[in-house]
Amino acid sequence: MRKLLFCSFLFLLPIILLAQQKKGYEISVSIRGLSDSTIFLAYHFGDKQYLQDTIKLDRSGSGIFSGDEELPHGIYMIVLPGKQYFEILATSDQSFQVSCSFPDYFNTLKFAGCDENARFLSYQKRWIEMQKNASGLNKRMQGNKQNPDSLRILSSKLKLQEESMKSYLNSVVTENKGNLLSLLVRSMLPVEVPEIRIPFGANNPDSLRWVKSYMYNKNHFFDNVSLTDERLLRTPILHTRLKTYFSNVVIQAPDSINKEIDRILATVKGNSKIYQYIAVFLFNHFRESEIMGHDAVLVKLADDVYLSGKADWVTKEFRDNLKKEVDMIRPNLIGQKGRDLVMDSYRGIHVSLYDIEKEFTILYFWEPDCGHCKEATPKLKAYYDKNKDKSIEIFAVCTTAEKEKWKKYIEDNDLNWINGWDPDRKTNYDYYYNVRSTPMIYILDRNKKIIAKKLDIDDIGSFIDNYRKYFSK
Repeated sequence: MRKLLFCSFLFLLPIILLAQQKKGYEISVSIRGLSDSTIFLAYHFGDKQYLQDTIKLDRSGSGIFSGDEELPHGIYMIVLPGKQYFEILATSDQSFQVSCSFPDYFNTLKFAGCDENARFLSYQKRWIEMQKNASGLNKRMQGNKQNPDSLRILSSKLKLQEESMKSYLNSVVTENKGNLLSLLVRSMLPVEVPEIRIPFGANNPDSLRWVKSYMYNKNHFFDNVSLTDERLLRTPILHTRLKTYFSNVVIQAPDSINKEIDRILATVKGNSKIYQYIAVFLFNHFRESEIMGHDAVLVKLADDVYLSGKADWVTKEFRDNLKKEVDMIRPNLIGQKGRDLVMDSYRGIHVSLYDIEKEFTILYFWEPDCGHCKEATPKLKAYYDKNKDKSIEIFAVCTTAEKEKWKKYIEDNDLNWINGWDPDRKTNYDYYYNVRSTPMIYILDRNKKIIAKKLDIDDIGSFIDNYRKYFSK
């Protein structure tokens, strides 16, 4: 009997091993009304979409997406002609069937062999319907602004609808706990700020309440997001949450941003894929930012992640080029003291940036033949003539080596500010002030601390006025 059982086990062993080794994906697709057509399997990665697989449907509209490697879990798309698509989930069940009719593919969509995709479809349809109802109520409220009674009734209905939507989302999270669907829905839930109690007699209670609400929202913004779950990489959710947080939630001052970057990267440092994704997102986000002062965030990211050896996904060439770039930014960060520039002047005497004793110094790098300079210089001249008696001076550095052209432009345009010229760049102004194009503008305070950079000419006046109002002593 024991021999018989042993033989039976040996007979079943290859089947068990085969089942254990079976990986890959096999998604059978049947689309009525779409014969002999090419369709695609694509996936989300952050805010981008990438192609995973391609098939051509047969005359009956059938085909199979298949591969030897399991699909990383996340949200995928089956893309139809005309860039129409519907989404599916890649979970542990990667052998299933999808059927629908074209062109009404969403309303006829069905899944077999994958319960989670069936639940995902049910969720999408229910949620779309609930959003339509809420949108309809909002629209009716807009049309009844002059009717208080109707507005009150509609407002009450909208509140009930929103509570129903919230309850539904929470039920989806609970009923699908551990599954991808639960992860996705939970990650999109907003933070619920509790009632903020302000001590009786507190000064500025409304402002205090706002600050406390803001701090709670900021500190708990990612409570519903499993930052270390790799499944979020193949969805647009992680990217959206990061972008919202660093664009709209965190105060846009480098110190505040850097503190939050340190906190989030420390949270995910144990997962190399998530760490890489967030580090790359942050690098690109702040490298492309047009907000003045954000270059300080880029320098910190470069130092802490990319140049420290933690970013093992980049090449040596990338690191070398990045080091050159941040070394050009480092000396002229906002808050740093600007480098002194001592050079020849139009009047034939040496001039020094540090010798200027005015409250504000506008450091202006320009060139006579530069098209943008030809537009900017007359505007700057007009501003200077109007405001030079308000403790404002301009130190203009011409970047051309052609002395006669420089002098002629000054004379023709009556540039009556301090005009400096350093044709051999002995002062290294191009390095210390990162002058790679013109025009380039810096604003320095009385102590030659950099307080603004890369401003448009039209913004100089409002910046100085606001700085005087809020920061000057």
